[in-house]
Amino acid sequence: MLKKCILACFIACSAICLTVSGASVAQAERGAAAEIAMELTSGYVLEEKNADLRLPMASTTKIMTAIIIIEDCDLDEVITVPDAAVGADGSSIYLKEDEEIDVRDLLYGLMLRSGNDSAAALAIHHSGSIEKFAEKMNEKAAEIGAADTNFKNPSGLPDDEHYTTARDLCRIAAYAMRNKTFKEVVSTTKYVGKFRSFQNKNKLLASYEGATGVKTGYTVKAGRCLVASAERNGMEAVCVVLDCPDMYGRCTELLDYCLKSHKLIKIDENKVFMSGIVPCKVSENIIIPVKIDEKIDFKVVPLNGGDAKDNDGAVAKLEIYGQKGLILSQNLYSINCR
Repeated sequence: MLKKCILACFIACSAICLTVSGASVAQAERGAAAEIAMELTSGYVLEEKNADLRLPMASTTKIMTAIIIIEDCDLDEVITVPDAAVGADGSSIYLKEDEEIDVRDLLYGLMLRSGNDSAAALAIHHSGSIEKFAEKMNEKAAEIGAADTNFKNPSGLPDDEHYTTARDLCRIAAYAMRNKTFKEVVSTTKYVGKFRSFQNKNKLLASYEGATGVKTGYTVKAGRCLVASAERNGMEAVCVVLDCPDMYGRCTELLDYCLKSHKLIKIDENKVFMSGIVPCKVSENIIIPVKIDEKIDFKVVPLNGGDAKDNDGAVAKLEIYGQKGLILSQNLYSINCR
């Protein structure tokens, strides 16, 4: 009898250990396959993991679709929904054949409800076809500097040749968030339009202080994806998590790290530095994020003995150092030559 009790206790303890171990493994697997966080204005990377790994991005694709439409189209134009946009696979705003709707309502349906039919309608309105619009998306990606991205459609529906990286997607999102109209759209929790009204799916807007956007995404192939942004104390950060089961939790951690642990340093374009006896300035305002408790040092390094001929007119370099070394190197130009 005593042996049976000991055996039962051993089995029970083993089960508990396995459960705890399993929970630990599950917790470890809650992280993102790839992630990155940037300061929005400067594009400086504050945190990253597997940021250059090519992955599918589901409906976060629509960030690119939206910024192209905003830049190129009249948002107040009323269009007729094309047949090809009706009954699109996946998430939908349930457009009807020959329905009349303005571009603005389609845009909000795209970003707040992740309508794949809205994406198709906008793409066809812009370029005449999904394929032509995808070409435009790739041209825009190259322009932004997203070299490891390839779009095949405007919605993010699965395709082996439709992929991005966390770094590229963050660049695209930061670019889009600098557009006032885009930012207004993705920060809206509830939209009432002329033809349709929508509630935003992005839960972070209601749960995270200072949240400003931007887009959720999910497919079986891509997993849970989220691009998120927030602003506090004059600093705005944007982060990307790809294939992340706890996408809201992880983005909250990344945004907290960026906004609570960093501050912005501004180098005014009118600030005078001395390169020997030559007074000089940077060509434009510089904004860089640094850790709140980090000591920053500035160093002016003359170029070619002060000769500006071979340096695009620059007479020196302004080097900014943090605790881990060089943060930024920027040209300085003689005040007398500007």
